[in-house]
Amino acid sequence: MSFTPTELEVEGAAGGGTVPGAPVPPPAGRPATEWRRVTRAFLGDRVAVACSVYIVLIILMAVAAPLLVKISGYGPLEFDQDAVDPNLGGIPLGPAGGMGADHWFGVEPGNGRDIFARIVYGARVSMLIAISATLLTTFLGVVFGLVAGYFGGRVDMVVSRVMEFLMAFPALIFMIAVLSALPAENRQFLLVLVISFFGWPYLARIVRGQTMSLKEREFVEAAKASGATSSQIIFKEILPNLASTIIVMTTLAVPGYVGTEAGLSFLGVGVVPPTPSWGQMIASSVPWYAVDPAYFLIPGAFLFLLVLSFTVLGDRIRRLLGEGAA
Repeated sequence: MSFTPTELEVEGAAGGGTVPGAPVPPPAGRPATEWRRVTRAFLGDRVAVACSVYIVLIILMAVAAPLLVKISGYGPLEFDQDAVDPNLGGIPLGPAGGMGADHWFGVEPGNGRDIFARIVYGARVSMLIAISATLLTTFLGVVFGLVAGYFGGRVDMVVSRVMEFLMAFPALIFMIAVLSALPAENRQFLLVLVISFFGWPYLARIVRGQTMSLKEREFVEAAKASGATSSQIIFKEILPNLASTIIVMTTLAVPGYVGTEAGLSFLGVGVVPPTPSWGQMIASSVPWYAVDPAYFLIPGAFLFLLVLSFTVLGDRIRRLLGEGAA
């Protein structure tokens, strides 16, 4: 399980050089025609479009979860004892884990909860945590990276030492330890905070390295000569030129955080039952592998395809933006 997809892409960023795999920062703002070229190339990439369609479908499924559950007829916490066989230890009745007109994806062994309802509500939980953590991580990483890269000196030293301190931790182990000690209330909010706390330094190092390169460009010197303040230079001159890097890193961060939430829920320190979670469903399916493989395969397939789609999409976007900047 990978919880920080940008971790392998930050080598060399501390020295202010170009990060391998990240888009090269453009000279001074990407022209509108260049963005149109990237959009046309993206729409012509069938793999990228297919990944985008799957991601959009998952997001729509998460948003429309209450409506979909009403259509299916069963809620995520509703038990259907008639759908399992009590004489065989609660094995679902019917083929493929009880799939049929009543239960589209079958039912959970033992209790008869509808898997489709738990999948759509689990998508809501996973996407909410992953997107919230990505937004918070991006905000912290961009702000601290810009400040450290532009001002340098003591500011850079303090921010860099904090980043190195956090990156030195075996983050997954500390996440498990911290979440185990925290109360079960507001667990989704706590997950976002803990994931973001350990995740922002990776983006910050990339932003810092490219900011150190951009602040030496002529357009920044011209802005200084015209009397622009430091905040104006940082947010109006440098930040727009980091847009492609931030987009790519953000796209690559989401699948890592989806996997992190699923992994933590699988280990029992993530989303607290009975709140649906794909990782929690996979963990619950362990004792039923042999007799009801569908219970594992369905949430596992949804999780795998979502992480794969985000990862491939991020890689395709990186290539398109990299070609445009070259």
